[in-house]
Amino acid sequence: MDCPFCQLDDTQTIVLSNELCMFLQQPLARQKGVPLEGAGIIVPKAHRETAFELTPEEWQATYALLHEVKQYIDIHYATVGYNLGWNCGPAAGQHFPHAHFHVLPRYADEPMIGKGIRYLFKGELNQRSQKR
Repeated sequence: MDCPFCQLDDTQTIVLSNELCMFLQQPLARQKGVPLEGAGIIVPKAHRETAFELTPEEWQATYALLHEVKQYIDIHYATVGYNLGWNCGPAAGQHFPHAHFHVLPRYADEPMIGKGIRYLFKGELNQRSQKR
């Protein structure tokens, strides 16, 4: 299987992990001042295509690791908030067929401060056709 989260390479660093999942960061995200500073993903160690396939134990492990990740990011980066999310399926922007939970720290000096996940979907560029 050619899955970047099942066969990690040097584009991802395991920062934290537990028995069932791990928190990965790309090297660029570990640098100060870049747009995705501190960002990373929590992925199950077992191959699961989307979040809908996670076991109850993997959900619990993701929840537990998320709290460790928040503590890690709070200590190492000057965040003022977070966006958290799953993309499930190509139509939702999932580019790799292995479930991954985005952890995106937010910063006071960002041009998009105050814009949440819904901002993308509510905008004029995302208006649906009236034909259905």
